[in-house]
Amino acid sequence: MKIDLNSDMGEGFGRWRIADDDGLMDTVSSANIACGFHAGDYAIMDRTVRLAKEKGVGIGAHPGLPDLIGFGRRAMAVSDAEMEAMMCYQIGALQGIAARHGHRVTHVSYHAAFGNMANADEALALRLTRAIAAMDRDLAVFCMPGQATERAAEKAGLRPHTLFLADRAYTAAGTLVPRGQQGAVIHDLADVRARVRQFLHDGSVTTIDGVRLPVRARSILVHSDTPGSLELARAIRAEIEASGGILTPACRVMD
Repeated sequence: MKIDLNSDMGEGFGRWRIADDDGLMDTVSSANIACGFHAGDYAIMDRTVRLAKEKGVGIGAHPGLPDLIGFGRRAMAVSDAEMEAMMCYQIGALQGIAARHGHRVTHVSYHAAFGNMANADEALALRLTRAIAAMDRDLAVFCMPGQATERAAEKAGLRPHTLFLADRAYTAAGTLVPRGQQGAVIHDLADVRARVRQFLHDGSVTTIDGVRLPVRARSILVHSDTPGSLELARAIRAEIEASGGILTPACRVMD
């Protein structure tokens, strides 16, 4: 089975780096690249795209709210029109850089609070996916299964690409345990490996309260800012390969 392993990348700013993007680029099959709002800047975007092209890694835009200090994890009082415009601005910026390097943006993956705000409002979710479709109908939309963004992508005629989040705890409702709550982020290497092994074996995850929950996905996400993310990504890749899976960029998983 083809399966994608992806990570959020390029999430530094100026001289500051969040994760080992070089090491991750040797490990994953797709990169969700920050576009300068919650993190990243033109130089980091350029370097990350160039590196992805060299390594044969697929790329997607990772638009967020304009909140460098809060890393895009705080909800902001912005209008639907502003969210649509800022998303298109970020996707377009990455498309321009990708074209310069002979690469192509193939998906969009909302960051943190941006995605939470979209998933909390069906009308906003649909407005955003229709804007993506107007830019490029071939763009896939990364989402968690059963959420508003998945439904909106389908209504807009886009392909939703569902994710399993290896380093985040799930609730019995299929949502993520909020950051800040104990156990929300999973750092332990053995725990992550066991979760991925379970997902690959029967397409499920054990929730924070012990419920076995089906997860309909063909991509596994590891956050680059999770402590030890490179080691986690390498362990996840090893589990995929041990299960007979073929690591494949998200844009080619369904080929």
